[in-house]
Amino acid sequence: MTPVLWWNYPVWILTAALTGLIVATYVAPVQPPPDQQKKTLVGGALSAFAVGCPICNKLVVMALGVSGALTYFAPLQPVLAVGSLLLLAEALRRRLHALRSCAVPTGRGT
Repeated sequence: MTPVLWWNYPVWILTAALTGLIVATYVAPVQPPPDQQKKTLVGGALSAFAVGCPICNKLVVMALGVSGALTYFAPLQPVLAVGSLLLLAEALRRRLHALRSCAVPTGRGT
């Protein structure tokens, strides 16, 4: 059993907050470009890999084995966490920029 590390909690909280903010922007009637949706998906997936225990991740264990997961994958998890948070923050920034820059129809006939 691998212990939960101190940095897992802030990553979980920030991932939930950023993902929630991104999802909240989809209430607006603006269709986002596909690259924003991909960044959100990749950022969320990286967060799951970053905070999950290395030997509980069946894909990593299947690819590297238990000792490989602990030796090679576990040290990479903080890097994955930072990368996932950066992707989510960039997706949110671009999404908010797209919402501000697009003209919203007023509903009046022209």
